[in-house]
Amino acid sequence: MLHTYPKRVMAIMLALTAIVATFPLWGEAVFGGQADFILEKITLMLILALFAMSLDLLVGVVGLVSLGHALFFGLGAYTLALASPEFSPASLWWMLPLVMLVAAVAALVVGMLVIRTKGIFFIMTTLAFGQMLYYFISTSQFAGGTDGVFIMFRPSLTLGETALLDLDNPYTFFYFCLGLLVAGYLFLRWLTRSYFGQVLDGIHDNEHRMQALGYATAGYKLVAFVIAGVMAAIAGMLAAMQYGFANPAQLGWHTSGEVLMMLILGGMGTIFGPILGAFAYEILLFVYEHATTHWPILMGLTIIAAVLVLPRGIAGVIIAPPWRRRASAYEPAADEATPGKPATQGEEG
Repeated sequence: MLHTYPKRVMAIMLALTAIVATFPLWGEAVFGGQADFILEKITLMLILALFAMSLDLLVGVVGLVSLGHALFFGLGAYTLALASPEFSPASLWWMLPLVMLVAAVAALVVGMLVIRTKGIFFIMTTLAFGQMLYYFISTSQFAGGTDGVFIMFRPSLTLGETALLDLDNPYTFFYFCLGLLVAGYLFLRWLTRSYFGQVLDGIHDNEHRMQALGYATAGYKLVAFVIAGVMAAIAGMLAAMQYGFANPAQLGWHTSGEVLMMLILGGMGTIFGPILGAFAYEILLFVYEHATTHWPILMGLTIIAAVLVLPRGIAGVIIAPPWRRRASAYEPAADEATPGKPATQGEEG
C-alpha cells in the first residue's frame, strides 16, 4: 500500500489544485453573475473532500468500512452551533480545538466499543452509533430538534484587536477551506508513509499475521479511528460555518452513504482519490438535479457503472491508464508502482 506512484499523479494533482486555487481570478470571466454561486459550490466540494479523505483512512488504508462516519461530521457542526455565543462570533483559537477534542473523545468511546468487531458487524455497529446520535439530536429541544440550530456568526480569527482572517468574506473562507484540505492531505500522506502507516498497511493486508508478529492491532486501529473522527469533525465544523446551521441530517446514514460513494467514485486507499471523488460526485449531483426530478436513479446508475467500469475509481485511471496497462503486459513501465503491490493502494511520491 505504501509504494511510489507515477510522477504524473503529483503533476495532475498540482495542476488541479492550481486551477481551483486561482478560481477567484478567472471565475467571474467564465461564469459571469454565477461566479459567487460556483465559488460556494467549490467551497462545499473542498469541505466534502476533507470529509471523504478522513473516511479513506478507515476504509482504504485500514480496511474498516464504516456507515456511521457522519456521526463525527455532524458532531463537529453541532459543537460549533451549541458552543458559539449567541450575539458575538466565537474565537477560532478555542473553537477549533474544542471541536477536535469533542470529536476525539467521542471517537475514542465509540472506537473502544466497535474496533474489535469486523466485517458486517463493524459496519452495523458504526451505523447503530450514528443513528443513535441522530435520533437523540433530532428529538432534543436544546439542539433544535429536527429544525437544527442556526449559527448567527462565523468564528473569528484575531490576534488582539487585529483580525487575521475575515471568514465572513466568501473568498477568504474559500482559501481557508482549501488550506485545511491541503494540510489534511499532507498530514495523511505523511501518516500513511510513516512507521504507523506501515503497521496499518499490514493490518489491512493480514491482521492475523500482524498479531502473530506481536503488534497490538486493536490499538493501532483505534488511533486511526480517532484521527479519522477528528478530521471528519473539522469538515463538519466548516460545513456549519458555510451554511450557518447544524442539522440532524448531517448525522444520518444518508450522509455516511454519500461520502462512501465519493470514495468508490474517486478510488479508495489513495488519499487523493477521495478528493477527486468528492468533486466528481458534487458535479454529477448538480447536473442530475437540474436535469430531472428522478436524479437519484441517475446517480445510482452512475455509481453502479463506476464499480463495473472503474473498479479502482478515477484515481486508478490516473495511476495506470488503460493504454499504459496494455503496454505493461509486454514491457513494465519504469515509472509505475512497485511490482507486486496493488496499483491503487497507498500514496503517491
